[in-house]
Amino acid sequence: MTFRKKTEMSCSSLSRVIRSGRLAVLSAAIGLLAMMPGASAVAASSDWAVNEGGRMRLILLPQGADGLRQGALVIEPKPGWITYWKEPGDVGIPPTLTPAPGAPYTVESVDFPVPKVLESGELTDVGYDHPVTLPLTLKNAPDGTGVTLSAFVGVCQNICIPFQADLSVPPDTAAVANPVEAALVRAARAQVPPGPSADFHVVTHELSANRKELVVRLKMPAATDQPKAFVSGPSGHVFVRALATQLDGGETLLTLPIGKLPKKYDIAGKEWGLLVVSGDRAMETKLAFD
Repeated sequence: MTFRKKTEMSCSSLSRVIRSGRLAVLSAAIGLLAMMPGASAVAASSDWAVNEGGRMRLILLPQGADGLRQGALVIEPKPGWITYWKEPGDVGIPPTLTPAPGAPYTVESVDFPVPKVLESGELTDVGYDHPVTLPLTLKNAPDGTGVTLSAFVGVCQNICIPFQADLSVPPDTAAVANPVEAALVRAARAQVPPGPSADFHVVTHELSANRKELVVRLKMPAATDQPKAFVSGPSGHVFVRALATQLDGGETLLTLPIGKLPKKYDIAGKEWGLLVVSGDRAMETKLAFD
């Protein structure tokens, strides 16, 4: 456990993304679901799991025509606490969801909205200082099958606490989506950064020969603020110190210092994640290395 005081880095462009109308819709849906009489009895959701730093629950919608079940992990840190992105930074625990042993279903994907960079002295965390809903997809989980996922997340204030709970959703014999839950999952999915587009994509990328610097050339929308970048490299490594240089033709050069990589790490054939935020736009993609 690490004891430390958390402070939030001023980051106006990220704040605009996170405080968008979609977040308002999501917050309203969460609040309405919590207030509905008997909601836990009629909804395809788990009970709340609670610990010192907050609470979390699992929501699942009925199986779709593609055989998949959409859902969400709702994490609500207490005021003053934070939870983490898929790469948490210097100290933290990334969220994981694991099916019960022997379960026929699998977690196909877990997605994340745009996080914040949270600074504390020389330590840098990447995560959320507010309630966050992570949309997810399950495979081989028909409505008539109960689902139990072991959720493991971190919540942190002055002390970082591992938060583990088995979240169980009973069989959904009616196979009819609760409208509030469906709205919540839709709103959470809408907050996930989209992939590349014609006006927002990577043109080239290169890791320097000494592995000290990553240079990414992008086509991206113009914004009054400097763009922000989150690069998830080898497991446990995230790079966020991007220097942006405007080029001719509406292109931008992002230069990121790369910290110490694992010993004997071979970049060939690897993929790193890239999330870029420009004004109220965001784009997420993969960087493949030869």
